[in-house]
Amino acid sequence: MSSTQFTSQPPSVPNTLISFPSPHILLVTLNRPDALNAIPVPQHFALEKLWEWYDAEPSLRCAVLTGTGRAFCAGADLKEWDETNSSSSPSSTSNSGSELITPRERKTRFPPGGFGGMSNRGGLKPIIAAVNGVCFGGGMEMAVNADLVIASDAAVFGLPEVTIGVIALAGALPRLVRSVGRQRAAEMALGGRKRYGAREMLGWGLVNEVVDVGKGGNEVVVEAALKWARTIAGNSPDAVIVTREGLKLGWEGVGPEQGTDLLLKGWFGRIEKGDNAVEGVKSFVERRKPVWKDSKL
Repeated sequence: MSSTQFTSQPPSVPNTLISFPSPHILLVTLNRPDALNAIPVPQHFALEKLWEWYDAEPSLRCAVLTGTGRAFCAGADLKEWDETNSSSSPSSTSNSGSELITPRERKTRFPPGGFGGMSNRGGLKPIIAAVNGVCFGGGMEMAVNADLVIASDAAVFGLPEVTIGVIALAGALPRLVRSVGRQRAAEMALGGRKRYGAREMLGWGLVNEVVDVGKGGNEVVVEAALKWARTIAGNSPDAVIVTREGLKLGWEGVGPEQGTDLLLKGWFGRIEKGDNAVEGVKSFVERRKPVWKDSKL
């Protein structure tokens, strides 16, 4: 698909490859493999602008999100987080793309769309997650809010935030309960266990299809996701958008976006700069066991 067919050009996104492998389909590939595709703050805002562009571009009908290397996304850039907590200047690596965000955005952890501009996104058009490997923390939060999840048989999932003194803040918690039920959500989010396999997540209903990649690598799971994307793109664009809105209406009570906003503006503000949050992230970066203090909440 030629970029000349678009009404405007896609925005620049650091550490990200943007391509159009089939008519009407956007492929977004997180490309920071040495950091397991962990996402620093500027990249969240740039990705949100990309999803907004995708929703506004009439010729695009479905998107696929994946990662290079052995990870889909390992979550937040904890080195950047630790540097922020320590009031030191972020490294040039973690701050890549900082020129793309405003001073106001620099003071905010996530854009309204959440982690990767996606984990708390409502949006108009579907996004398929092609989970090629490690899918932890914020990566898992994006997968929970994807319209479909196609996973490699080697993919592993987890929400380990509580093990380092923080929380899954970007939309996964209210959505996870509604997707898998209270007890399974509590097991994953309160236990902080890593290494939930793709087939286990298939059984829980978080994954639509598990692909045996064999020696084919990431390309196999991406191609499986693109097959779904082509099917969706072959349907009426209007019907897909309105049908997706109908599915979103299936949320009951307080919607996930509102619930996450309440959590962010309420409880999280009480722990964000607390001793345990600082210690948890620092211990992870320093590769040691955290030493927790009694809660003052």
